Amino acid sequence: MKANKSIAIMMVSMVFALLVSACGGNEDNGSNGNNGADAANTGGNESAATEKPAAEKVNLKFWAALDPSTDEGKAIQSKVKEFDDSHENITVDLQVITYDILHDKLVASINAGDAPDISWGLAEWFGEFNNFGALADLTPYVDQWADKGKVYDNVWDALKVNGKVMALPNYLGIRALLYHEQLLKDAGYDAPPKTWDELMAMGPVVKEKTGKEAYGIAGAGVRSPQELIMYLAQNDVQLAKKMDDGKFKNTWLDNADELAKAAEVFKFYQDLQASKTITADAKTWGWEEEDQNFVLGQYAMVVNGPWIEGRSTENPEGMKDVKVAAPPYKNTPATFMEIAPLYVYNSDHLDATWEFAQFLMSADYQATVNPSKAPRSDVVSETGWGKDFMALADQGIVFPTVSLGGITKAMEDALARAMLKNDSPETVAQWLAEAINKSLESTNELSGK
Repeated sequence: MKANKSIAIMMVSMVFALLVSACGGNEDNGSNGNNGADAANTGGNESAATEKPAAEKVNLKFWAALDPSTDEGKAIQSKVKEFDDSHENITVDLQVITYDILHDKLVASINAGDAPDISWGLAEWFGEFNNFGALADLTPYVDQWADKGKVYDNVWDALKVNGKVMALPNYLGIRALLYHEQLLKDAGYDAPPKTWDELMAMGPVVKEKTGKEAYGIAGAGVRSPQELIMYLAQNDVQLAKKMDDGKFKNTWLDNADELAKAAEVFKFYQDLQASKTITADAKTWGWEEEDQNFVLGQYAMVVNGPWIEGRSTENPEGMKDVKVAAPPYKNTPATFMEIAPLYVYNSDHLDATWEFAQFLMSADYQATVNPSKAPRSDVVSETGWGKDFMALADQGIVFPTVSLGGITKAMEDALARAMLKNDSPETVAQWLAEAINKSLESTNELSGK
């Protein structure tokens, strides 16, 4: 087909050259004849001059924190190769970089003016990367995307800054209450708690009847702020509100009711500990201990993500009774919804990057790679790990779109003050409010209103 196309173009070029020769006007006929012969004899060169230039070949740098040893990681690599093979002018350079170094490597590459075209990332980095000016405005692309309406509305809302789409959804880490059905039955319960009060009432009973704690938390580490923001939302409290000037502020110290509700959240943590609803060690647990001890059946319930399904191979017998429900709440049903973003960085070939990004968000890719955690409403696994989690999508809350490094560190410190130092809940809430605003001020994101 390509050979036929070249021959056709060459013939057109020859005819054109002859026509030019015939219409030479004031030019010497001999000269025109020679020129026409020369054009005919160099038809290959004329063809190259008139043929439309080939599309630019683009090499996309894609940094992802996948685990290549898992089924999911292998599926991702296979799908990326599928895209690569089907796009003659786009080559995807996939680099696997673990989350523990990905953030710092991205920051270094952004500062050096050598960011990748697209990368995985955490939602906690969104405000920081946006403030760097590193992220591309994807609004024109998204607005024209036929599948825009397939992504949950609150997911799009969380990925916007001042009405502009500045990141794309990779997958969702919606949190649900996971519970060992048999452990609760052994304690005399047919269903998990729906409220904080019910949870507190169940705690001592589960401990007495089974010898195991009723609940688990991450008292420290990167997951602890994710759980804390959920409990705050369940008591109608926000970390930082967006004000009329477009910046953010923690308003607890300006509103006695908000401060009291924030204090109730820290009292909830202390009551979990005092009633032995959680083990004493949970106040220092990170996500590893929280996950592992639940998988091993060391306690009855935890608010966690669908990734736990993949841990079933470690304890298939103990995990076979795990069920999914909505997290218990104080006033308002809410859960943390981790939106793992795809960050698209400013570059000279955004069109090609968007072509690849569309593929990563497509129904086919998501059904293959993220059947239980897709950001699309039309990709929902029929297992409990899929549909039961996605049923909570409209309860999902996310971090505000600000630089979060100082804020999440302050949240971890606040939990330590409440659970290790046993400071009063009111004192902890006041301290955290001040720390949040201090962090916002340091990044020039604190509202003056």
